[in-house]
Amino acid sequence: MSLRHAVLGLLVDKPASGYDLMKLFNTSLANVWPATQSQVYGELARLAAGGLIDVAAEGPRGRKEYALTDDGLAELRRWLAEAQPGQQRSAALLRVFFLGVLTPEQAVHHLAEVAEQAASDHARLRQLQDSLDWDEEGMLTANGRLALEYGLRLHAMREEWAQWAAQQLTATTE
Repeated sequence: MSLRHAVLGLLVDKPASGYDLMKLFNTSLANVWPATQSQVYGELARLAAGGLIDVAAEGPRGRKEYALTDDGLAELRRWLAEAQPGQQRSAALLRVFFLGVLTPEQAVHHLAEVAEQAASDHARLRQLQDSLDWDEEGMLTANGRLALEYGLRLHAMREEWAQWAAQQLTATTE
C-alpha cells in the first residue's frame, strides 16, 4: 500500500481538506497505514501536480479542499484490481526465528511482551470501535468496519499465539 492510494481512497466519498484527511487518517487508517501531517500534505501536492486530485474549493487562511479527479479514481481502481501486494517483512517473526539466541527466560519474557502489546493494541481498537458512529453512510464506514474487525482478530490471534509460544518454550526447558 502506498500513501498515495490511501489518500485517493479517502477522497472517494467526498472532497476534504488536508486537516479533514488527517482526522480521517487518525480514526481509520492510522491503525493500518500511519502517516504524519507533513507526509499527507506532501502527498496532496504530488497528487494535485499529477492530475489525480484537484483543488475543489479554497477557504480562509489558504485552506484547500481536494476532490478526486476521474484520473485519480481510475488510478485507485487500477491499484485495487491489479497491484499485487508486496512481500511482507516482519521484524517480529524474524525475532521469533532467532529466539534461541536468548536465554529461555529472555525468550519467554519477549513473548510475554508480544502478548501484552497485542492485548494493548486490541483494547485500543475496541475503544475505537466503541467511539465511532456506525450509523453513518458511506464506503469508509462499511469497509472501515471490515478493516477494524481484521485488526481486532489479528491482535487477538497475536496475543493467543504469543501465550502459546511462551508455553511451548517453557515446556521444553523444564
